[in-house]
Amino acid sequence: MPPSRPKIDPEIFDRMVAFRRDLHQHPELSWEEERTSNQVSSELDRLGVRHRRVRETGIVADLPGPKGVPTVALRADMDALPIQEETGLAFASQNPGIMHACGHDGHTSMLLGAAELLSREAGQLPAPVRLIFQPAEERGLGAKAMVEEGALEDVALIFGGHLDRYFAWGSLIVTEGAVNASTDAFKIHITGQAGHAARPHETVDAVVVGSLMVMAIQTIVSREVNPAYPAVVSVGRFDAGMVANAIAGQATLEGTIRTQDPEVREHFKNSVRRIAESVAQLHSAVAEVSFWSGTPPVLNRPPETALAREAALRVVTEKKVQELTQANMGGEDFAFYLEEVPGCYIRFGSRIPRRRNYPAHSSKFDFDERALGIGALWLAEVARTAGRHVAENGAG
Repeated sequence: MPPSRPKIDPEIFDRMVAFRRDLHQHPELSWEEERTSNQVSSELDRLGVRHRRVRETGIVADLPGPKGVPTVALRADMDALPIQEETGLAFASQNPGIMHACGHDGHTSMLLGAAELLSREAGQLPAPVRLIFQPAEERGLGAKAMVEEGALEDVALIFGGHLDRYFAWGSLIVTEGAVNASTDAFKIHITGQAGHAARPHETVDAVVVGSLMVMAIQTIVSREVNPAYPAVVSVGRFDAGMVANAIAGQATLEGTIRTQDPEVREHFKNSVRRIAESVAQLHSAVAEVSFWSGTPPVLNRPPETALAREAALRVVTEKKVQELTQANMGGEDFAFYLEEVPGCYIRFGSRIPRRRNYPAHSSKFDFDERALGIGALWLAEVARTAGRHVAENGAG
């Protein structure tokens, strides 16, 4: 007979759904998650789970385990996006221009569900468990702040996940290697020579120079990067000129670089700078190039991925434990945790059947709430599975 798999307690599931809908109605932007943190804190108080505030809106909670055994951490993000909701849900956002359009309300509810499941095993956990309720993931800064505040102190392994509309409810997507891309940004300021549009020979046209840069930058992916490595460069902003009959002497380009390989990431930065400066010099202009380093790529190591998969197989059938089949070029600041300790980041299938599924960061984004139960079960199970591992093998 196939092994029996756990089912979520209906009372816990109902509480998770109610909590998620409450957060969805009251979304808060990065670093402003005050009400959200208060709600999480109240729920942890109800469960009798010891916790502390971090950077005002972050929360770190601890479930005790055997002394001398390293800690296993579980993480959820809590912030919303500056988007006007258009879902038509009965529990739609009541905060104009702010929406949980990426499922962080669901992630927070899952982790609270896992907290309730694990709190019922007080004194029986194989290792201490730390619950990290993180602010400001959408800004790419929250994880770093939590690390700086000691959220990973004594932690041996960390796990987390994200709702994914590309996969059906009930599936858990566990993938070894790169599962998210780095998210660096660049800015190119071009200085030419302004003048009358009727006398272009007296000018250095910043619009022409910028246009040539945009086209040349596209050759980095097509001609300088191995096709086996997913990579994206996109110019999202081109600002130049004031009137139709004047040639612009200044222009600004801004864009993003996405890669899943650290070496390709550095190559991209060098190439953008080289191309911008060379094109400018070719046309007697000057280019000033600056970069903003965002989140690193999320890289799941084989040992921790195996633990995540083992836990997934205890929660769902083997058929429902899947892998990513195409590169995900979105960013995720969970990468900052993985730079400090090993771990694994998975995805929770959440496609709503027989309904159009809008992408994350869409004003119409929603997910199948049944994924909350699967997510809570997996988070609790990976804490046990990883806990047994660290109890037997230590932090290494």
